[in-house]
Amino acid sequence: MRIPVIQKIIAILWPSFLMAGVATVLFFTAFDPALILAHTAFADVPRLGAYTVGFFLFWLLTASSCLLTCYFQRPCDRAPGAS
Repeated sequence: MRIPVIQKIIAILWPSFLMAGVATVLFFTAFDPALILAHTAFADVPRLGAYTVGFFLFWLLTASSCLLTCYFQRPCDRAPGAS
């Protein structure tokens, strides 16, 4: 039985969305974005912008992790001559 493509996409994006939310809360509880960006070229970015960019970066990171998990969970092809 084949799993529909949309179900595969949602299986990757939904858990990564939830984990990105948790990671954003934990990271920005410990670190102030204004202090992080103070000595960079992005010093004028407001806190809300930093939170947004941080969330999407965490979402990208966790989505790539979920994608690799789904990729490596596929069965391998059998070697020629293997029983």
